[in-house]
Amino acid sequence: MSLKSIPLHSPSVVTRKTGNEYVLVPIANNIADMNSVFTLNETGGYIWELIDGRRDVEAIIAEMVKEYDTDEATAREDVMNFLEKMKGYLIIN
Repeated sequence: MSLKSIPLHSPSVVTRKTGNEYVLVPIANNIADMNSVFTLNETGGYIWELIDGRRDVEAIIAEMVKEYDTDEATAREDVMNFLEKMKGYLIIN
């Protein structure tokens, strides 16, 4: 995924926020796959909220730098790792 890519949530994933965590449930043939449920911590949930189909990866990294008062290299590594993992599990497109 490049810095100019615009990630999107997969339409086959249902999202629920519980407190500071997000629970992602993949749906296949209109049935929830409860064996593949993902839980995101606060940071992962923040990145998830930034994936809105309008922001590119570069903008998501910039938001992370502001929100978590971190350097760009650390934010880039964290965001890229998160996005690659979610893409691998087909949670984002």
